[in-house]
Amino acid sequence: MPTPDAQGDMQITPMPELANYIATALTSPLPEEVVEKAKHHLLDTLSSMVSGSRMLAGERAIAFVKAQGQSEPQAALAGTSLRTTAINAAMANGMFAHADETDDSHAPSLTHPGCGVVPAVLACAELWRRGGTDMLRAMVLGYDVCARLTMSLDAYAFREAGHSSHTFGPNFGAAAAAGALAGVEARQARYLMSYAAQQASGVACWMRDKDHVEKSFDFGGMGARNGVTAAIMVHSGCTGVDDVFSGQRCFYDAYGDQPDRGALGRELGVRYEILNTAIKRWTVGSPIQAPLDALDHLIRTHRFGADDVLAVEVRIPHQMVLTVNNRDMPEICLQHVLATLIVDGTMGFASAHDRSRMNDPTVLAVRERIALVGDDGLSRLMPSRQGIVEVTLKDGRRLREHTLAVRGTPANPMTRKELKEKSMELIAPILGKAQGERLVEQVWTLERIESASELAQLLSPAS
Repeated sequence: MPTPDAQGDMQITPMPELANYIATALTSPLPEEVVEKAKHHLLDTLSSMVSGSRMLAGERAIAFVKAQGQSEPQAALAGTSLRTTAINAAMANGMFAHADETDDSHAPSLTHPGCGVVPAVLACAELWRRGGTDMLRAMVLGYDVCARLTMSLDAYAFREAGHSSHTFGPNFGAAAAAGALAGVEARQARYLMSYAAQQASGVACWMRDKDHVEKSFDFGGMGARNGVTAAIMVHSGCTGVDDVFSGQRCFYDAYGDQPDRGALGRELGVRYEILNTAIKRWTVGSPIQAPLDALDHLIRTHRFGADDVLAVEVRIPHQMVLTVNNRDMPEICLQHVLATLIVDGTMGFASAHDRSRMNDPTVLAVRERIALVGDDGLSRLMPSRQGIVEVTLKDGRRLREHTLAVRGTPANPMTRKELKEKSMELIAPILGKAQGERLVEQVWTLERIESASELAQLLSPAS
């Protein structure tokens, strides 16, 4: 909607539609398919939070929370018996959620919505005693805002300029979701977005993080923390700029290079971005998903092992090569992950995250035979993250598989059964099988719970 700026010129702004969408989110019913998809992403992210609490990034986040001293026990830290402020809980759970590369992703916006939005929803739902339906509606809102924000900036160009789309999107998505749970009205929603904009930051150097600690903060913890902070400030009576997306020195003037200024308000309530978000079948980095699907298919179909392989060529879009090429972390190193699959014949959570396997002579020997190549044709198909694997066997056979739609993507979704299997692998070692089963069932019937504390209790190990 065009509005006049300080000089009287007309500017396009998404704010009227966006503010109204945030203010009415909790009273607006969702289509059945959207509710079902939201439950899938909620379970997937909660499982990532529980498992991530035991990863290095999770351990460091817990240490940070403890360093704050005694605090108001407003919200739970998944996978632990700890409770802390809603802001600190959102930050820690956000770091947990991205700590082990199991969380969801939205390719067109270059974001991981779940690890920022869901921790903010859980913390604020506990803080303001919201029930299951409110949580699902706030979560869908958060995904909508998260994805639209970076798409309005041209996510891939934004990243090439050095910015981190993975921090900007969840920052606004978490704020929208948290604000809805706080019960903001349309005017307050405007202030909410302004406080989110003031906290928006992020540099794409996260690619150089060797320990996945800062990256977990960047992708999940920071956005969740900022979003909850913005919501609590507005709920506490703080006022702000009426429209941060238009007028002098607005957000798009600061960060946009030919931005689509109306994108944030476009088709809200009609196009739900959670339906365009992917769940990972494999607990590794997103650019490795398609090659893993392809290689797994070839191994299952042709029954070969490490001793049979002469060479492997992997082709993915050029934009994705840097993220996964010979990285120091096992779960985002394409050559290591594929070599491990060839050696083991399977790929689970433990093997994907076992750093000791990066020094395994058998894995290293296979890794030397794997070549990663950026592909012009696949680059033109982005944001569809396709992959091609060509295997040359010692008996002379040449095998090829092109993954068009990765399992777990919107074009090839996982079933409830498949998602439960993935989730139980993540949560059962920490919560126990019986409690893990109860957690899964409660997510499928989330509308029945009256308070988020019922869900939060199942995220803590039984004493």
